[in-house]
Amino acid sequence: MPKKPSQSPRGLALIGLAFDALELARAAVLADAGNSKFVGDYLDVDFDADSRLASYLFEAFLPGYKGWRWVVTAVRVDEETDPTICDVVLLPGPDSLLAPEWIPYIERIQPGDIGVGDILPSVADDDRLVPGFASLPGDEELDAVQIWELGLGRPRVMSIEGRDAASKRWYTGDRGPESAIAKAAPKPCASCGFFIPISGSLRAAFGVCANAISPEDARVVSVDHGCGAHSEATF
Repeated sequence: MPKKPSQSPRGLALIGLAFDALELARAAVLADAGNSKFVGDYLDVDFDADSRLASYLFEAFLPGYKGWRWVVTAVRVDEETDPTICDVVLLPGPDSLLAPEWIPYIERIQPGDIGVGDILPSVADDDRLVPGFASLPGDEELDAVQIWELGLGRPRVMSIEGRDAASKRWYTGDRGPESAIAKAAPKPCASCGFFIPISGSLRAAFGVCANAISPEDARVVSVDHGCGAHSEATF
């Protein structure tokens, strides 16, 4: 909407009288709306003396556009010419019902959203990943130099930031030391015969449970997690 010029109320009134395009604006908005029931009362007009523009505001009663206004912009080239319509648009008012701020799809995806047949496109600049040649030596069978020279390995591997985020998520989750089942366990996972440490830089903190009786079977658990199915549990 054009910004109001810094003029006195009398000066604005004189511009308004000289412009005199209210009926032209009303006809334009009725034509654009297609139905008179979608157009309400005239509300106000904003003038820009420098560009000879006037924006006429009307109530809008379109379904789904609560509190919005029709804005009809008219222009007058000079005092000798008649005003003409530049544009007819809908703009929100101070109490309008607006859609929530758009969030990129990658930020909307939650755990459990990906089902059978669903594809989640990868992101080129995902900060959880780095090129394969930047992998930590302990996390691949070959060191970083060998992977790069031989052209082997995965295109991308987890970055330090990605590993850190994963380890925090696992450690503070249901299979970390603070869960109810871990606090009631007789001994921690690290001393259980069914505990298989994972490889790589997270080996010292996490492993996989391989006890078919345990509720954590086939899941990543922290070394200080635990459950009642510990291999060395005694009555």
